[in-house]
Amino acid sequence: MENCLKFEDIFFSYPNGPEVLRGLNLQIGKGEKIALMGLNGAGKSTLLLMANGLQMPDKGEVVVCGIKLERKVLNEIRRLVGLVFQNADDQLFMPSLEEDVAFGPLNMNLEHKEVERRVKEALESVGLLELRKRNPSSLSGGQKRMGAIATVLSMRPEIMILDEPTANLDWRARRELIRVLRDYDKSLLVATHDLTLVEAICNRVVVIGEGRIVADGATPEILSDDESRRWIGLEG
Repeated sequence: MENCLKFEDIFFSYPNGPEVLRGLNLQIGKGEKIALMGLNGAGKSTLLLMANGLQMPDKGEVVVCGIKLERKVLNEIRRLVGLVFQNADDQLFMPSLEEDVAFGPLNMNLEHKEVERRVKEALESVGLLELRKRNPSSLSGGQKRMGAIATVLSMRPEIMILDEPTANLDWRARRELIRVLRDYDKSLLVATHDLTLVEAICNRVVVIGEGRIVADGATPEILSDDESRRWIGLEG
């Protein structure tokens, strides 16, 4: 299987802090839907930020669709890797939802008609087309999360990355989110503690602990393995 994202021997520390990632290796193939799991502080969010250059490794290589992550190619990397933050308010900052969704395509210098087409398709896919004129601050938590996803979908990345996407969502919003992610037809990497989400959409689980990958395999295999469950925090 062809890789769309590869982390090779990654080391990373925050200033004046301990090592967060310690020789981590991970490969994600095209079309795979992967859950990234582990205890709080294991390095999940750091790894996600590194996937599109919001953090750079101290040592090692990140490769996206054959392109090595370097500062001079960040714009190209960020077209290929769409990151959905845990807090949707970090992603929605324009006066209207449709302007937020159009922001990325406009910065790709696409023609106006193409931008309009992408905005419409992205908002339709997350069920928010009728709310396109609304100020994001007036939306519910679930609607904001879907709006944040739409801002990524309009960029048409090769891999979408989400950080705890079901956090603070009610069951209706979680169900709708699962539908959207199940329908997504490209690569997906989701950092989450939500087993319902993992079992519904992910065919592979990668477990991170102490800055490295400690388990990697098919979802049923990992979630039923006692040692993997301890690394995830699912003892008992």
